[in-house]
Amino acid sequence: MAVQPLSQKEIEDRLAELPGWSLDGDKLARSYRLGSHVAAAALVVHIAAVQDELDHHSDLTLGYHTVSLTVHTHSAGGAVTAKDFALARRVEDIAPGHGAH
Repeated sequence: MAVQPLSQKEIEDRLAELPGWSLDGDKLARSYRLGSHVAAAALVVHIAAVQDELDHHSDLTLGYHTVSLTVHTHSAGGAVTAKDFALARRVEDIAPGHGAH
């Protein structure tokens, strides 16, 4: 079964439930600032494990004390889908309390 792109309204409604996440062009995006580079690297490893579990992968960037990710669904023509929001929610669950960069 093909994954269907979400409408702009659906995207806006779901973003309202995920503070810190935004729409960057045709992708969901979020950055986190952590207390150290090691903490940021550890978050990357945790996100990678979640992505493998969900079989849905983002573009993930490790910076100095920061982690940034963008995600969309390639199989839906690069559109934002429910799969992207499922990943975003799981990332929020493992990175609670971290403010946007």
